[in-house]
Amino acid sequence: MRALPLLLILASLPAAAQERPQGRPVFLPTRDVDVTYKVTGGPAAGAELRMAWLVAERKLRVEPPGPGWGILDLGTRRLTMVHEGTKSVMELPASALPGGLSLPTEPPADAKFTRAGEARVAGVACTIWRYEDARAKGEACLTADGVMLRSSGRGGNQSGAVEATRVSYAKQDPKRFRPPADYRPLQLPEGLRLPLPGR
Repeated sequence: MRALPLLLILASLPAAAQERPQGRPVFLPTRDVDVTYKVTGGPAAGAELRMAWLVAERKLRVEPPGPGWGILDLGTRRLTMVHEGTKSVMELPASALPGGLSLPTEPPADAKFTRAGEARVAGVACTIWRYEDARAKGEACLTADGVMLRSSGRGGNQSGAVEATRVSYAKQDPKRFRPPADYRPLQLPEGLRLPLPGR
């Protein structure tokens, strides 16, 4: 599915966070939000994508360019890809993602975070955080309620960057976070991992 590489690039970036005591970020927004981003770095530079969080169900909907979209379910740690053109759905476990890429979760215990100032992105205030761990490093601008507005990072030979162009805190419709019931299911062959983006 054409949408998949961009979604995986996004999943490798630092996810949304809010500040914890001792200055360590904790991932995920605390209320429903719908954000449009422009990809500013990496293989998909110049593309636009949309991300919406349904906080009550811990789900993220990602709409990259092209005929497909995806749902990350943080409760079950599964990724569901929906392809509108073929009316098909592919459900993937987190273990199917290539090395170095992961679903948004808590950062590794050895991750170091440093405040680097304040900024406004898409008209919304955010705090700039620099981060580094054994696998990746980068920078993200995060709102007080956990929304990532700008992010850039590198891990191994993968890199990417995104910046928000529009932010809406409208309540999300749960139906948008479920694949169409009449779409044809597809399966990734057992033991197969997805190729790295751009390969």
